[in-house]
Amino acid sequence: MAVPTFDELFNPLLKALNNLGGSASIPEQEIEVAKILNLSEKDASEIHRGNRTKLSYRLAWSRNYLKRYGIIDNSRRGIWSLTPKGLKTKQVNKEDVKRSVHALSRKNKIEKGNYEQIEFEDTLDAWEDELLEIIRGISSDAFERLCQRVLRESGFIQVEITGRSGDGGIDGKGVVRIGGLLSFHVLFQCKRYKGSVSSSTVRDFRGALVGRADKGLIITTGTFTRDARLEAQRDGATPIDLIDGEELVEKLKELEIGVEVKEKIVQEILIQKDYFEKI
Repeated sequence: MAVPTFDELFNPLLKALNNLGGSASIPEQEIEVAKILNLSEKDASEIHRGNRTKLSYRLAWSRNYLKRYGIIDNSRRGIWSLTPKGLKTKQVNKEDVKRSVHALSRKNKIEKGNYEQIEFEDTLDAWEDELLEIIRGISSDAFERLCQRVLRESGFIQVEITGRSGDGGIDGKGVVRIGGLLSFHVLFQCKRYKGSVSSSTVRDFRGALVGRADKGLIITTGTFTRDARLEAQRDGATPIDLIDGEELVEKLKELEIGVEVKEKIVQEILIQKDYFEKI
């Protein structure tokens, strides 16, 4: 079946969050909703615009409507969870949700002195898409250095670029320390292109890292197919973490790498194009 409209995704999203224990990351939600709706790999991976699939785009609007409705919320780390009201709600009437949210929006616009922003995730599309196009335009060496910087700023140590032909797509290695006690050796792959990374790419990468590292990491400016995400966490196999283009630009924003965040009543995102020209 084709991806439903955003309002038809309200109840599948609620069911997905319940199935996942009341909270979930966005990729977990997308996989679970696709499973609930029995979406084909083709439908689940269909691109809406730029780097975002139709499923991702429409679920973004669903999340924001349900958040305004008071039954889900999100943390600063991007984890979405059911609120106390949401835990008691198994299904919603989509027309009731839309009427409630639209009425709240009108009220906020009318009340003087109320500067609350009505946030919808799609408002970030413009700067995200612009930044992704800039990154896709830099050289492969520059992209590898950018990934190296992101990992270092995220707490990795001994991060090296080692990419060479015939090495199974491995571009670099690093060590991540947990609580100052445990260390995990990680091999990573950098894929700078549009489109979706397939499950076969994940399998090939895993084959190259077996016996050489504790975990793998693939960073792309594109997206990952549903099967690729499932393959990355397949039981009994070396785990591989995935960072898609949307997560990458959010990480650049969070770490302020090539991105300046100006705090105003409404957050303003300024891309520092010269940074990417000098990597």
